[in-house]
Amino acid sequence: MADIVSLHRQEPRDLVLREREGSVLRLTLNHPPLNVLSTAVIEALLAELDAAAADTSLRVIILAATGAVFSAGLDLDEMTRRRADEDAGHDAFAAAFALSARLMTTISALPQPVIAEIDGLATAAGCELVAACDLAICTDTATFCTPGVNIGVAPMGAVVALARAASRKQAMEMLLTGETIDASTAKDFGLVNRIVPKQYLRQVVDKYAAVIASKSQDAQRGVKAAFDRQASMSREAAYAEAASAEAESALTPDAVEGAGAFLANRTPVWPGS
Repeated sequence: MADIVSLHRQEPRDLVLREREGSVLRLTLNHPPLNVLSTAVIEALLAELDAAAADTSLRVIILAATGAVFSAGLDLDEMTRRRADEDAGHDAFAAAFALSARLMTTISALPQPVIAEIDGLATAAGCELVAACDLAICTDTATFCTPGVNIGVAPMGAVVALARAASRKQAMEMLLTGETIDASTAKDFGLVNRIVPKQYLRQVVDKYAAVIASKSQDAQRGVKAAFDRQASMSREAAYAEAASAEAESALTPDAVEGAGAFLANRTPVWPGS
């Protein structure tokens, strides 16, 4: 039986709950009722993600949340209080948005795939967080929103995330209207992969994580590293890099084992598993 470790740390670490089962790590936002991404919450989550990046035995990360709201985004109350600063909050706002950007780019740069598990509302930077993850599975009652235009703030971080998760017109609809969309619309837009009943959410996410964890880690890391990079290249340059990288990938121990297992009609045993 897989070893299960649960850690409920003291402040600020108890803002993020950590549970590991085998090669799968579940990180749960634990700042109800809104799970706002305060400075303390983001720093706690970044600490976990930075540690995960260096753990070669870890294959999949799940990002979930407690309560009825996945995340209401950055802590607007925390930020608004800084308007009383001498610079009207300029430095505080810049630091808050930079920290949020670091969280999103850290998720993208992680070698492991990250699955968002959403039950409830994901709004503002919470929606951006969903878009930053590699996969997203939600309940049929989950909702999503990028409401920056409702409060006069251009949601630039959400622009970056949604532009990479949805088509231009669908992303622009969310960004320009600030309206909430339901789970079905989010799936149509490409923001989520699957919609499941609430009672099966964790079961389905765990199944996806197990399937991903059973595949070649070397191949998956190569795919994730190349995915965003190739998007900024011309088609010719992307294919040229892909051909070179795929040739190198074909020489790895995982590829030797995988090809041998396929030809022998057996289940591969990945090196280092």
